[in-house]
Amino acid sequence: HTQAAAGVAGIIKMVEAMRHGVVPKTLHLDEPTPHVDWDAGAVSLIGETIPWPQSDAPRRAGVSSFGFSGTNAHVIVEQAPVEESAEVVEPGPGVVPVVVPWVLSGRSAVALRGQAERLSGWLSAVPDAGVVDVGWSLASSRAGLDHRAVVLADHVAGVGAVASGSLAAGVVSGSVVSGKTVFVFPGQGSQWVGMAAGLLDASPVFAARVDECAKALEPFTDWSLSDVLRGVDGAPSLERVDVVQPALFAVMVSLAEVWRAAGVRPGAVVG
Repeated sequence: HTQAAAGVAGIIKMVEAMRHGVVPKTLHLDEPTPHVDWDAGAVSLIGETIPWPQSDAPRRAGVSSFGFSGTNAHVIVEQAPVEESAEVVEPGPGVVPVVVPWVLSGRSAVALRGQAERLSGWLSAVPDAGVVDVGWSLASSRAGLDHRAVVLADHVAGVGAVASGSLAAGVVSGSVVSGKTVFVFPGQGSQWVGMAAGLLDASPVFAARVDECAKALEPFTDWSLSDVLRGVDGAPSLERVDVVQPALFAVMVSLAEVWRAAGVRPGAVVG
């Protein structure tokens, strides 16, 4: 189980398929299931990789993930619009041959343009300002507010574009999307011998919650939760279903308590 990264491999594969203009064949397909009428409708399996020609419309695809525990997800992926390439600057005196982001932000779109205007004026007065120095100052000494822009190339022109509210190659802008924290509890398959042993020793909050879980399990088990987590000789194996499921539950509940103690409160819990 890849836990919070579940489904990411499929999304990466689809992005690469769009990038290369191919529809990859369905893996591990020996014989289509007879429980589906493949002749009734437009759905079919891909026996061999086929071209995915570019048309006037962007390529689109759906990626589904059906979790072992019953959690289902579906993501629609759309081909990104083609952007003009930023002008290539040859390395030379005062030129940094790597991408150095200049991060700008403001509480509103107007405030963001205002910051860019002030920075543009300063750059006019200090034309020999170091690209890395400016990037470091912007990233480390200013708050990250809701409306943001990042200038990745031709920094002076890019800052000017942000100030005027216009588009430019090498400039990415947008606003923060308000979201909530979600705790994901993984299913069976994510365990390993010695999991959480370090937290048992290092985190009193974690250890206290594990102890609570152990006491709740005592009437129903003949083994020690702590011994199982530490992999003590004689403790039952995590390969046993009646051991691994309560052990995983205890670890996830205790880990969630560590986050809560640090001030992180979930808006939802899945798994």
